[in-house]
Amino acid sequence: MLVFAVPAVRAGDEGAAGMTVYIGLLRAVNLGGSTRLNMSALQKLLGRMGFEDIQPVLQSGNIVFRADPTDTARMEQMLERVVSDHLGLSTNFFVRTAAEWRSILRRNPFPQEAERDPAHLVVASLKRAPSAEEWGALRRSISGREKVDGSGREAYIVYPDGIGSSKLTAALIERKLGTRGTSRNWNTVQKLDQLASA
Repeated sequence: MLVFAVPAVRAGDEGAAGMTVYIGLLRAVNLGGSTRLNMSALQKLLGRMGFEDIQPVLQSGNIVFRADPTDTARMEQMLERVVSDHLGLSTNFFVRTAAEWRSILRRNPFPQEAERDPAHLVVASLKRAPSAEEWGALRRSISGREKVDGSGREAYIVYPDGIGSSKLTAALIERKLGTRGTSRNWNTVQKLDQLASA
């Protein structure tokens, strides 16, 4: 087993033996080029680190697991380092506890869109919470019918005319908010919540 120091700073969603349920999102993996990641290899690596109940979800870089309670920012840094060292991939992790993920669902400012067209509502998990000025800059950059709202380290974005053709791209969002992020549509957000709550 690989041994890593994971400082226990707070608890939340404690499962077996006091472990916490986490949801991990990887940024821009398995989209082609140099971002390929074998999710089975990641699952085995996390198992060697002592994590439990490891469940990869889809091939676009989602994973649910249990680990000793720690600050999510520290967990992100540790996972980024380990994946780089052992799997040769430099990428960003975005980690939330199951309780934080449930709060993301509860705070959704677009419930009608979530019900009517969940594939075109996305949640972008961010490395840090943007300032009010940064949220304003993002809203001012919208040139189509997209809608954006933000809360903490999450952005909620509605793409009524489709995501692929929108000028509100991931690169533009990151530039205006001044932080990196990774997006999942509402269907995936719900699926991850169901798995983390099981």
